[in-house]
Amino acid sequence: MPKIISFDMDGTLVDAEFTDWVWGHGIPTLYAEKVGLSFEEAKDFVMQEYLKVGEGAIEWYDIKYWFRFFQLEESWRVVMERYTDKIKVYPDVHHILERLGGRFPLVLTSNAGREFIDIEMEATGLGRYFDRIFSATTDFGEVKKSADFYQRICEVLETRPQEIVHVGDHYEFDYLVPRSLGIRAFYLDRSRERSGDFVIPELRDLEERFPIIEDSRSQTEPACGRQGLKKSEI
Repeated sequence: MPKIISFDMDGTLVDAEFTDWVWGHGIPTLYAEKVGLSFEEAKDFVMQEYLKVGEGAIEWYDIKYWFRFFQLEESWRVVMERYTDKIKVYPDVHHILERLGGRFPLVLTSNAGREFIDIEMEATGLGRYFDRIFSATTDFGEVKKSADFYQRICEVLETRPQEIVHVGDHYEFDYLVPRSLGIRAFYLDRSRERSGDFVIPELRDLEERFPIIEDSRSQTEPACGRQGLKKSEI
């Protein structure tokens, strides 16, 4: 059996509507008011500025950076809290966290910045389930949940990769990357387009898949060491 269960956040526990509203409505609205543009004109400009930076830059994920960049005077926290009614928890989330939280330590591993994680955890009450929360961008300066990111988490938790189960909705960064290290990753495919022993359409299906983890323990897996780490420990 696993020792620790790790969950992704956006697309796994909550949908993406909240973040879409903050980036696509909140910031453009403030910018429109600041410079006297229509909302659509401001949104077009803001989106173009996002794209100039691109997903490969850490600034892309940093709401504080964008408030400075657009010289917005209102607090980023106030703007984010304005859209907390857009945060939607998937129906199967509380059930699985209640069940597993009584048996295993739970950790949250997200690509989102701490600002988003903290507000989403507080607004939904999900934060109470997790023993540790990790942000790839804020805590480790990683723009994606890379192999480096998962290795660092193993170190912090003092746990071998094969003792962790991770579940998330991104095929590469929640499934292929952690599995390459020996983490028992499950791909959450709510669209039901994929199938397989390590593919689940709903979180409630996770627990019943644990036996296949035991069946595959004979595989040789890497220990979680310092090799390949690029950043100093936080």
